[in-house]
Amino acid sequence: MLAKKLRPSGGYRDTASFQTATVIYDATYWFCEKFLDPRSRTVDQMVQAARSGRQNIAEGSRAAATSSQTELRLLNVARSSQEELLLDYEDYLRHRRLAMWAADSHEAMAVREVPRRLKIDRADQSDLTDLTDHERWALYAPWLEHADPAVRANALICLINQANFLLDHQIAAVEQQFVEEGGYSEQLAAARLAERQRKKQDPADLPDPSDRIPPCPQCGKAMVLRTAKTGQNAGHQFWGCSGYPDCKGVVKV
Repeated sequence: MLAKKLRPSGGYRDTASFQTATVIYDATYWFCEKFLDPRSRTVDQMVQAARSGRQNIAEGSRAAATSSQTELRLLNVARSSQEELLLDYEDYLRHRRLAMWAADSHEAMAVREVPRRLKIDRADQSDLTDLTDHERWALYAPWLEHADPAVRANALICLINQANFLLDHQIAAVEQQFVEEGGYSEQLAAARLAERQRKKQDPADLPDPSDRIPPCPQCGKAMVLRTAKTGQNAGHQFWGCSGYPDCKGVVKV
C-alpha cells in the first residue's frame, strides 16, 4: 500500500487557470498563424509567452509536492508571461488603430460572462472545469474564430485578464498555505518527529525534547518546525506556533 503524500501535487488539468491558459495558447497560435507574418519575431514571442503561461502552471502544480517556493516561482512566471502576452495584443490593436473594447462594454461583458451563463444553463450548476478542451473552445469560438482580427484580439485580452485574476488568487492561496503550514522540509521534519513519537513502545520512557513536537508556550497550540530566513539565526531551525501570525510563540530546537 502506497503511503499518502505529505503534500498533494498535480491535478492542474482540472484548474480553471490551466484550462483558461490552454484556450489562450491555442487561440494565440491560430491568431499568429492567420494574421501575422510568420517570419516576424513577434510571432515567436507571442506563441512562447502563451505557451509559458500554460506550461508553468503545470510545472508549478507538479512542484507543489516538494517545494512551495518553487511552486510560487513558477506560478509567478506564468502570471508574468500572461501579462507580456496581454501587452502584445494591446500593441496589435494600437499599432493598427483598431478599437479596444472597454472593460464594461457589451462585447467584453459577453466574453467574461461565458462561465456564468454556463452555470445558469446547466442543471448541475457546474462550471467550465468539467468540460473537454473541445467543448470549452466551442464556447468561445464565436470570438476566437472570428474573421475580424480585432474581435479575436479583444476577446483574448478579456481571457488573459481572467487568467491573471485566477492566477492572482492561486498565488495568494499558496502564499497563505506556506505561511500557515511552512515549507516542505518543515512539514517533513514535523511528520518524522510525530511518527517517531507514535512508534515509542515503552510509555515509561521520558520523551526526548528533540523527539517530540512541543506545545506553544503562549497559546498551547502545536508547534511547527521552521527555518529562519533572515537575521543572525538565518539557516537555523526553530519551533514556531502553528497559529502564526495570530500567535508568535517560539521555542528553540
